[in-house]
Order: sequence, then C-alpha cells, then structure tokens
Amino acid sequence: MSNMNDNSTRALIFGGGILLGSALAFGAAYGVSRYMMERMDDRPRDKHRSRNRWASPGRSELARIQTSSSPRVSHGEPPSRLSTSQLTSGRSAEMSRQASAAPGPSRMGPNAELAPFANGSDIITPIGQSPPSFSLMHAPVPASQQGPGNGSGGGSKGLPRGQPSAISPLLASPRNAAFVRSETLDYDYRDVDDYGRVSDSGTGARRSELGTTNGSTAQGGQGERPSGARPVPPSRRETDTNGELHPTISPSGLAGAAAVAGLLSTAPPNAGQQLAAAAGAPGTVPFFPTMVPADRANKAALDLVKATNKTVSHMPKNVSSGNLQAMAAAAANAAGASGSGGLTHHLLAAAAAQASSAHMSISPPPDKNSKAGDLAIANNEDYCRVITPEVAMNEEIEEACAMIVESIELRKKWLFQPLHTPEQRKGEAEAAMPSEVVRNPLDFRPLPNAQVTYRMVDGVMRVWGDESCEQELFPVPGTAAEFFTNMHRILRYAALGPVKSFCHHRLMLMEQKFNLHVMLNADKEFLSQKAAPHRDFYNVRKVDTHIHHSACMHQKHLLRFIKSKLRKEPDEVVIFRDGKYLTLKEVFESLNLTGYDLNVDTLDMHADKSLFHRFDRFNLKYNPCGQSRLREIFIKQDNLIHGRFLAELTREVFSDLEASKYQHAEMRISVYGRKAMEWDILASWVVANNLYSDNNVWLIQIPRLYNVYKETGVIDNFQQMLDNIFEPLFEVTNDPSSHPYLHVLLSQVVGFDMVDDESKPERRPTKHCPPPADWNSKHNCAYSYYAYYIYANLYTLNKFRESRGLNTFSFRPHAGEAGDVDHLASAFMLCENIAHGINLRKSPMLQYLYYLTQIGLCMSPLSNNSLFLDYHRNPFPSLFARGLSVSLSTDDPLQIHLTKEPLVEEYSVAAQVWKLSSADLCEIARNGVLHSGFPHACKKHWVAGEYWRPGPDGNDIHKTNVPNLRLRFRYDTYMDEMRLVAHGALAYNARKQSAAAKE
Repeated sequence: MSNMNDNSTRALIFGGGILLGSALAFGAAYGVSRYMMERMDDRPRDKHRSRNRWASPGRSELARIQTSSSPRVSHGEPPSRLSTSQLTSGRSAEMSRQASAAPGPSRMGPNAELAPFANGSDIITPIGQSPPSFSLMHAPVPASQQGPGNGSGGGSKGLPRGQPSAISPLLASPRNAAFVRSETLDYDYRDVDDYGRVSDSGTGARRSELGTTNGSTAQGGQGERPSGARPVPPSRRETDTNGELHPTISPSGLAGAAAVAGLLSTAPPNAGQQLAAAAGAPGTVPFFPTMVPADRANKAALDLVKATNKTVSHMPKNVSSGNLQAMAAAAANAAGASGSGGLTHHLLAAAAAQASSAHMSISPPPDKNSKAGDLAIANNEDYCRVITPEVAMNEEIEEACAMIVESIELRKKWLFQPLHTPEQRKGEAEAAMPSEVVRNPLDFRPLPNAQVTYRMVDGVMRVWGDESCEQELFPVPGTAAEFFTNMHRILRYAALGPVKSFCHHRLMLMEQKFNLHVMLNADKEFLSQKAAPHRDFYNVRKVDTHIHHSACMHQKHLLRFIKSKLRKEPDEVVIFRDGKYLTLKEVFESLNLTGYDLNVDTLDMHADKSLFHRFDRFNLKYNPCGQSRLREIFIKQDNLIHGRFLAELTREVFSDLEASKYQHAEMRISVYGRKAMEWDILASWVVANNLYSDNNVWLIQIPRLYNVYKETGVIDNFQQMLDNIFEPLFEVTNDPSSHPYLHVLLSQVVGFDMVDDESKPERRPTKHCPPPADWNSKHNCAYSYYAYYIYANLYTLNKFRESRGLNTFSFRPHAGEAGDVDHLASAFMLCENIAHGINLRKSPMLQYLYYLTQIGLCMSPLSNNSLFLDYHRNPFPSLFARGLSVSLSTDDPLQIHLTKEPLVEEYSVAAQVWKLSSADLCEIARNGVLHSGFPHACKKHWVAGEYWRPGPDGNDIHKTNVPNLRLRFRYDTYMDEMRLVAHGALAYNARKQSAAAKE
C-alpha cells in the first residue's frame, strides 16, 4: 500500500515538472515572438496597450501624440531609456533592410537626393516628454512618378500608412498641396482611416481637416482620396495682415524644418524666428534627443510649408538661440551617425543660421504639481479646435459677402470714434475704482472760455472757430438725407433672399461650433477656472448696463422707505395739490391708507400677466398704490422737496452696491426736452445731494415724447425739443462757469439713451422728411428720425469736448425690443451698443452684422418676459452661443425682480433655465464690463492690462475667471467669419472689375 502511494507521488511530481517545463518553454517562445514583433515596429512598444494593437499592425496608424503642456509623461516606455547605439544598430538597421527589400521605387519619388528621409533611417529630433504632435502636409505625387511603392496600401514597408509620401514635388510647388490642418490637443492615440482622415481614439480628439487643391491626390490610407473631397479654401492659408498670428511649428524635426525655411524661395523671411519661437513654447519641457524614424523629420519640414502657405495658428514668443543651436548640433551628430546624406547637412546649416538670428529668452516649464502649472497647462495649447468646411463660393454668396462688407463700411463712416484709442492709452496706470482716476469727482474744475461760435442749423449744432462762420470745426459725417438713404440700402440688402440664406447658415454653423467646443473643451475650461486662485462668479466684476434710476430699488426696499418716512416725518410738506400744500400724513389720509395697511401687494408695482404687450400699463406701474402723487413725492427729483426722498433712496441703493463690492450699475436719469432748465435742476440735485458712488456711473435717457409735449402746448416743433436738450450742453462745454453744476454732472455721465415704447406704429423716414424746424405735426417722429438728430448733435458735442480735454459720451439707445427692424438698422450705423435687441431674431443679416462688428447687446430677459417675449423664446442663449457680444441687465428691478441683488437674480434665472456654466456666466459678466462706460483705468484693473485686444490677449483669468480657451475659440471663429466674408467680397469685386474691363 505504501509502495502504491510512493509511486503516485512520484507520478504527480514528474507530471508537474513536465507541465512547468512546458509553461516555461511556451513563455520563452511567446516572449521571443513579442520581442521580434516589437523590433519590427517603428516605435517603442507600449506596455500599457492591449495586445490587440499588435494583432493587425497594418490596419491603421496608431500615432501616439501628446501636447507639450500635458501633465502626463508617457503611456509607454520612454524612448530616451534606449541608447543611441542600440537604436542605431537595432531598429534603424532593421527598418533599412525592410525598405531596401520593398519592391518598386522609394515612396519619396524619383528624387534620389531626398531618399534618405524616407528609407526608414533614423535621425535625432528634439521632443518633450513623449513623441510630440505634428501638423501634417501631404505632398501629391504626379501619376507619372508613382510606382508600386507610392501607393498607400502596399509597396514600401519603411513608412506606416498615412505618412507623407514625397517632399520634392512639394518643394517645387508648395501651394498645390493637400494638407491636414490641425491643432495640438491632449489625447492618447489617433487612427487614420483609408482616406487619411483622423478619427478619435481616446478621451480627447485631434480635429483635422484634409483637403486637396488643383485636383491633387493625398497620399494616406489604402487607395486614393475620393475625387469629391472638399477643396481647401484660400482663406485657410491666409494669415492676419497685422502680423500677430503666425504658424506654429512642431519642435519635432526642427532642424529639417528650419532648413526648408532657408531653401524655399517662398518662405517668409522670419521663418527661423517662427520656428525658434515654436520650440520655446511656454510649458514645453527641456528637449531630449531620441532616435525616431526619419519620416518624422519630413513632417516637420512639411510643417514649414504650412507656414509658407500661411495657415493661421498662434505662435508663442519665447525662445533661446543657444537652445536652438544646441538642438541643431545634436541633430547634426545624429544625422551623421545614421548617414542621412548630403542634403541633411545643408538643412542643419540653415537651422544653425536661423538659430543665430533668434535673440529671445526661453521661459522655464511650469511646475505641473502647482496651481500655476495647472493654469499654464490648461491655458496653453490644450485646445480641441472645431474646424468646419468652408462654403463653396458662387456668385450669390460672393455678392452677399460684398453687401455685408459694404454695410460694415457704412457703419465705419457714421460711427463716432474717440480721438485716443485704448491702445494709445495703454501706458496709463490701472485703477481699482473711478475715484482713483479723478480725486473728488464732484469738485468744480474751471476751464477758460473756448471763444467759439455755435448754433443750430437744420436740427444739428454747428461749431465755427470765429464769428465769420467760414470754416466749420466739427462737421458731421453726413446729412439726414444721406443717413436715411444708407439705412434703406442696408434694409434692402437685409431683405434679399440669398443674403438671408447665407447669414442664417453662418449663424447656425457658429452656434453648432460653440456646442461642439463646449463638448470638447468644457472640462479644460473648468480646470482653468479651478486653477485660477480667488476668483469665481461671485467676485468678478458685474455691471448692470441697463437700469433705470427711477426703478433701481426693489419693492421691499421702497416699501420700507415709505413706511420709515411716514413714521419719522409725517408732518413734512411734500406736495402742492388742489390749491393747497399737503404734508406726507395728509397725503396718505387722502388715500385712506396708513403705514400698517401698506405692503408689497398694496403698492401694486410688480409686473404681472396683464402687462404683456401693454407698455402703457407698464408705465403706470411706476405709481405706488396706483397714485401719481406718490410717484411725484418718492420717485421724482423735480418736486416740492427738491427730490430729497429720491436722493436718500439712491444713496441707500449705492450703499447696497458698495457692500457687494463687485456689482456696478449704469443708472439712467431722464432729460425730457420740455425746457432748457431741466439740465440745471438735474445737475443741482445730483451735486447738492452728493450722489456719487464708485459703483455707479450715469447715463442720460431722452424719452421720445414729442407728440405729448406738442399736444399739451409745451413746444411747437421738434427743433425746440432739440434746442432744450443740446444748447445747455454746448454752453457748458464752451464756458464751464456758465453752468458749474452741469459741468460737474457731465463729468460723471458716460452716455445717452433714447427710450419709449418701440411697438407704436410709425412711418419709416425717408430722405424727403422735413427738417426739425418744420416738423410741427401732432404725430410723433419716427425712431430713426430721433436717432439721427440725437446722434448728429452728440457727434459734434463729442468732437468739441475732445478738443477741450473733456470726457465724451457714447450713444446707447433702446433698440430692437419691439417694433420694426429699421430701429436695429439705424442703431447698427450709429451706436456702440444697445439695450435689448431681441428683434435681431427676425433679421439674419442684421444679426450677422451685429456679430461681425461686435456691437454690445445689453439684454434683460426677465423684463422681456413681462412685456414682449416669453422667457423660453428669448434669443439670448442662441445669440450668446453664436458669439454676439451679449450681457445681462435688470432694466427695472422695482417692477421685475424680487431680491436685494437683482443683477445676481438675473444671472441666476438665466443659469438655471438655459443651463449656463460658470465659464458662460463669467464671459457674460466680462462682456458687461466691456460694454460699460467705466473709466479705461478701471477696465484695465477689472478685465486685463490690454482688455481691448481680441482673444486671450485681452483677458486675464485671474481678474475675469474666463478661461483663455473660451476667448481663443471666440477669436478663431470670428477670424474665420471675417476671412470668409472678405474673401467673398474680394472675389465679387474682382469679377465685377473684370466684367467692366471686358465691356
């Protein structure tokens, strides 16, 4: 029995030994086979990928690409761990043997001089932490030069599918190239399909666009590119004329690319500096040499042909010439070791020559373990750009573009431009608040008399240097007849079918591009905001760009104030009614009300459903308890008590704004034009009650109520209304001592508004309209009639005040809340920004024009919801997505809002209903600051040191909490649209001139 057990034990041990030996043998064989597969591949093996990657190595190119600013080091074994000798004698020799054994000529084509670049030999190229990204440009090879090895599917084994096939044809004709336009992104792998298009593989994506010109065929994938592939438009290869945008060249293969810059006759003269600047991009780690296939140098060389074709991308500005020379020397040594041929030495010599001309410094790479490093990484090249196919131009589209450009030129003709631009004032110091710009802002600062002559001529104030009136100092750009003619031209263009179709298509495309941008970059934007210290939505500057002073408080605030005055000052004489003076107590007794009876419902000032499309009822809501006498006592400054109650209310609102610190307002106070003394009454009220706050600036609103004043016999014609409004302004500008209080008030005024019910029917003005002195009809003037004469007088006044060194005023009327679209057309020609603008949804061309000119839209969705447009139908979210410059404002907190912070309430409702992100809210708040009239020094402190610049250059995330990626997307999209429109307009003009020459 024991012998049987011993035999069984021996059998088990023997069997186990056999199994163990088999397993070891199988493992050794498997390891050898995997090792041989790794040796056959042209990249180091990635240990962290599944074995399916190696199952069919010929199905697609799996190029490991990672941005220079990415915090990840590598997914696989770092190439730098392998010695140069191992790589040179190992992979390089093996690939050379494969290339020499391949049938047919080299993929480089018949040019033997360039063959070393494509035969699989290796050179040293500088890289970051992992194999870097490339901007590919595929060179078409003529059919006569193609052999079995020139196809994408078979032939040479030295190059993976999807790689560029030739350089020599590209050097001969760099503009006849098919190319992949791409941005550096943060992702792991990419697949190139049979037509060379890049598809997503991994968490991020590289968005590229492959196209051909002149019918050329791109090499990549199996077979040829389909003949119906979309062509690359000329605008894709155009760069900005001001030189601020330059191509970004990958640091990989820098030596070869710099050499192409020296050899190509069409290369820009500063191509070496561009290459060097790209190599020193902020956030790039020190460059380490490693052995990679030589065809990657071809890619880098082709990158420079992309520069020659002037494809637009951003160029970093830091580089070290010593760093570049060192890389060129390292590349020269590696090239000599691998026997790259004579051309390589020419390339390296050109690279060294270009390196010696770079005299800049390189920034150290950011610390990826710090918040500053995270912010730098998030704001650098970590950007998934959305690129869409361009419109195939035809005669209709070209003519539409020409009409759009002509409309923009008309706006440039009429719009007032300040004498000193922000760029010219960039040397001024920042200021955290307006009082730091001008100390004691309510102090009177006299000026000498200007000694000029001025008077009204056809409704417009004219200024002459002397009494002879021979030379006008500040002429207006055009007459009323010219303005109405130009306005009708824009309206005629806006009504054309092809123009509407083109603009609608572009607007919809921009909206979808924004949605794609959010899908691809929302996480990166959020990362940027998290990395920015201190800032969030609550402590970025927010300006209420549209708020009426008479309704600037909320209902509960007004109710508390009325009860307080009724309790503390019941015997104050406040009004003269029915032939006698009444105290505050007597007023309430006449209304059968006591302080105890008052509540918010009794005040009845909140907008309800009964006000929809009833602007007349809305105005009645300004009367507390429905009584006009209470409005006169508490919400008017021209009354028996000289507006003392309203002044106290205003100071309390100022205190609330100052307590919030980051909220500001632009309150509108009315000047009616019934009498010239209105200006002095208003100015004395402001100065005497010390109504100044660093959180507020004033606008003057002019109600369009000529017909009311005419019916009551206050004025006889429209000219008298203009005289009452503008004559005091010219008097005080000419001699400040004539109206000292008004001189002080005007120093706090930043603009003029024009208000009233836009839904009233009116006749559109024409060039045959009578001048203001002859407008004595009982009917009101049209909106555009008001707009021109207010603008024309403001234009002359601004020029006059500039010559005196005084502040100027912007024209910012209500427009597009209701009524006809001609309101928006006239505002487009005359205004810097407008209030409301919801009627832009009715005119695609006007909406597109407002986008291209970036006219500010100070929108109030809650106010629109009560009066003219349901909240869910408001165009605000679509206008914001399309890139129009929109901001949120409150309009009338007394009637609309319920909380102590009505502006935050406006943002809150918008964020909840339209699902706005933190980046969206901060971008809208930034727009509000830019729309506002706060001083230039304050905007530098609140937005950025160069806030007027477009894109990321005009943004500081530490001040605005707006990610630079968002503004980069906005700028890229805007430039694409401007290039498209300009290209179409130029093509139309060229065709028109050609036809005229033939005739």
